[in-house]
Amino acid sequence: MTHTGTNSRTVASGGWRELLGPRNLGASLVLAGGVALYATNEFLTISLMPSAVADIGGQRFYAWVTTVYLVGSVMAATTVHAVLMRLGPRLAYLLGLTVFGLGSLGCAVAPSMEVLLVGRTVQGAAGGMLAGLGYAVINTALPSVLWTKASALVSAMWGVGTLVGPAAGGLFAQYGSWRWAFGVLVVMTTAMSVLVPIALPARGDTGGAVPTARVRIPVWSLLLLGAAALLVSIAGIPRDLRVTAVLVAVGAGLVAVFVVVDRRMSASVLPPSAFGPGPLKWIYLTLGALMAATMVDMYVPLYGQRLAHLTPVAAGFLGAGLAIGWTVGEISSASLNRPRVIVRTVAVAPLVMATGLAIGALTLHEDASALRVAVWAIGLVITGAGIGIAWPHLSAWAMSKVDDPAEGPAAAAAINTVQVICAALGAALAGVIVNVADRGDAGGARWLFACFAVLAALAVIASTRSGRPAPAG
Repeated sequence: MTHTGTNSRTVASGGWRELLGPRNLGASLVLAGGVALYATNEFLTISLMPSAVADIGGQRFYAWVTTVYLVGSVMAATTVHAVLMRLGPRLAYLLGLTVFGLGSLGCAVAPSMEVLLVGRTVQGAAGGMLAGLGYAVINTALPSVLWTKASALVSAMWGVGTLVGPAAGGLFAQYGSWRWAFGVLVVMTTAMSVLVPIALPARGDTGGAVPTARVRIPVWSLLLLGAAALLVSIAGIPRDLRVTAVLVAVGAGLVAVFVVVDRRMSASVLPPSAFGPGPLKWIYLTLGALMAATMVDMYVPLYGQRLAHLTPVAAGFLGAGLAIGWTVGEISSASLNRPRVIVRTVAVAPLVMATGLAIGALTLHEDASALRVAVWAIGLVITGAGIGIAWPHLSAWAMSKVDDPAEGPAAAAAINTVQVICAALGAALAGVIVNVADRGDAGGARWLFACFAVLAALAVIASTRSGRPAPAG
């Protein structure tokens, strides 16, 4: 079992120069690139959809373009560990990239919305695998001294996707070339596939993991999480609040059933240590709560235009404030090397996030002045910094604070599963709050930010327990 003190001293010796040096640069590019493809594609499509619908029709399926992508990614995320153990890092990445490229190609040539939805489903499945591999392969492709900084680099790609995706999608849409946006993804995927055999090992050190023949796909967990993701993703579609509430409640109930079932299954998504007395369960809860709270960002462009009368481009960049804070917070926090400082930083991170969200709740008004918008932007940066300062350390702890080192790959792969399903739940919760409180004024925005501030603050209960040492065994 890995002890906290030992792990912290080990992590401290790794540096950015080593991570991005000649020896590890290729692996770093592949790990970060897979997550960047997934995140960029998610936000890219939001900007492209109006142009795509105008070209091929299918307005009634508009919301499903995001829904099928999310459901596909959640279900694929549950298979990451099994695929990695069976195929190894190199073949697993090549499989994910190949399928992602085929899905992107299908979207690029789609003659109808139905075909586009198929392509998006394939993209989501492959993207969920790539995003999960970005964490899971860290502890097989890189030395443990680099896990924290590699986690920061991989997670920062979500910020890159938030910045690049909407801008690139808007640019392609503006010139009537929405299909070429997916074509560029095909080119990027092909380029990464060429790098994979050079950068990643065929088989990593699994730390004494069980033989590959015994690593099975967690079918029941996959079905439960897939159904939960489907329900919470479509929860915002109905106009009837009661239907929305029922869908969210049933989806949350399926997640609870998943936890019970996954604990009892031999083929599981979460490692056994997540159900033991150690801190791993608190690490996952903190990751999930912080990720759910970031979903408030979905409505920033809408309220920026409605309340501050910003142009669509300006409102889009306002929404990027959270991503900027997340990225800056991660890069700076990953350089911390004193164990006590790291533990305290993670503990207070939810309160930092709650502070940023509370600033938003207090500054949102109709006909907001430039000063209020500036304060709101600062609040969004603080919100992003809150999750950013905690994320790389939580990710590294998830890989190391296990009862058995053989659980390391499974613990790493579960990070993305927790992230994706909690993002879906957070998005659904945001939709419910807006549907209930929005009256065309600032009231809905204030309630949205206030409720998510409370959610983030409650996460401090889990974050203070995440940094505790694993019990001696």
